[in-house]
Amino acid sequence: MSQPVYPVAETTTSAPRTLTLAITGASGILFARHMLQAMDADPRIAHVYLVVSPSALRVLAEEESISAKNNLTEKLLGHASEKIQLLAHEDIGAPIASGSCPVSAMIVLPCSMGALAGIAHGLAANLIERAADVTLKERRPLVLCVRETPFNLIHIRNMATVTEAGASVFPVIPTFYNHPQTINDIARNFVHRVLQHIGLPQPGAFHWGN
Repeated sequence: MSQPVYPVAETTTSAPRTLTLAITGASGILFARHMLQAMDADPRIAHVYLVVSPSALRVLAEEESISAKNNLTEKLLGHASEKIQLLAHEDIGAPIASGSCPVSAMIVLPCSMGALAGIAHGLAANLIERAADVTLKERRPLVLCVRETPFNLIHIRNMATVTEAGASVFPVIPTFYNHPQTINDIARNFVHRVLQHIGLPQPGAFHWGN
């Protein structure tokens, strides 16, 4: 499958950012691939910590035919990148497990209901949950791109809990007002909206009224 080419964003005078991208075991890995590609292409982002849950690896194999063995980052991106640092899901001693690690924001895409529950209740049982917990306690942006339908009452209450704690619940919902022609157009527009939400507007993004 050909890889989309993301236009390069203009460099600003603000300091380059470090972000965390977590991929959990919900359907929609295509969106995570586009997010990683956009982050890699953006010169305002200096470093990306990437964490992939074991359940996400299963979804990767089923949805994208990607094996977790060897060079996972390169397989997701379509090329090698020194900007992306893959961390082990079980490594609670990784840099992002500490509030002293200068991460600007964290995005969980897609965010499963299991990951949402762990974050909502502060379990910190793995690196994704711990990093999200750190993001909340340090009052940094945490964007949870939840992926499930329909929601039951437990899901809704957990979404309310993380929202009250300071996170943004950003469901993986496609837009059609931008007249997407392919599934990649849908994923790309969603990624643009999430990055704009954390202050990183993307070149070529669709804006209503333009």
